[in-house]
Amino acid sequence: MTRYLRRGGTADGGRLRLFCFPYAGGGASAYASWQRRLGATVDVQPVQLPGREGRMAEPRFTDLPALIADLDREIGPELERPHLMYGHSMGALIAFALTQYRRARGARLPLALVLSSHRAPHLPAPPIAQGQVLDDGELVRGLAELGGLPQALLDRPEWLTALLPVVRGDLALCADAGGVDRSPLPVPVHAFGGVEDRLVTVPEIREWSAYTTAESAVEVLPGGHFFIREEEDHFLGRLQLLLERYENAPGLIERDLVGAPSE
Repeated sequence: MTRYLRRGGTADGGRLRLFCFPYAGGGASAYASWQRRLGATVDVQPVQLPGREGRMAEPRFTDLPALIADLDREIGPELERPHLMYGHSMGALIAFALTQYRRARGARLPLALVLSSHRAPHLPAPPIAQGQVLDDGELVRGLAELGGLPQALLDRPEWLTALLPVVRGDLALCADAGGVDRSPLPVPVHAFGGVEDRLVTVPEIREWSAYTTAESAVEVLPGGHFFIREEEDHFLGRLQLLLERYENAPGLIERDLVGAPSE
């Protein structure tokens, strides 16, 4: 059992698993509707990092290597079946770093990495991800301009007060990307970007092609940095088509049709 996954993971080996890592300040709830939207052939596993939502009382990680080691220790057994990793913004960095970590120790790798709204690791992080935005008001304005703060949150100052330390801790994680192994992975990389993103440009998204010896693809979608929320229907439609390519991967077990009518 692990608190990183809902229900501590599942025992269903008959579905392709999609592990979803959150953006800075976000939690597993960002992917709450994805299971219903993507259908029964995929097992969506939102990853809940400590220090937010249902794990608010737990200490947050601000050191990327420590987080990656803990993730591998806690959810590693769940990654020994066919799976993909998805990450948005900070989540893309976490998914990439975890895959590099597992490659180094000879563990099973994902069938593919699906990464969105994060520049390739060799490119310099923007000021907001380098801890250079010190004033809370400036940070809130910057996040709001990126679409990272819904109006309901902006209308509740007490919620913002609780959220900002989480965001700052996550931005420290992003600033710690320099030590991540940058050698190409033997894993396909599918990268998505928003055409109106003010934080990550399309050319910066395309640089992910340097990090795989397998297939590399980039898709540019309508919307800004949070196009997964602004253009959710469009994005999930594209994601579903991508997942269908991996649903018949070797190692997936046919599920018993319990209660199926006899012929």
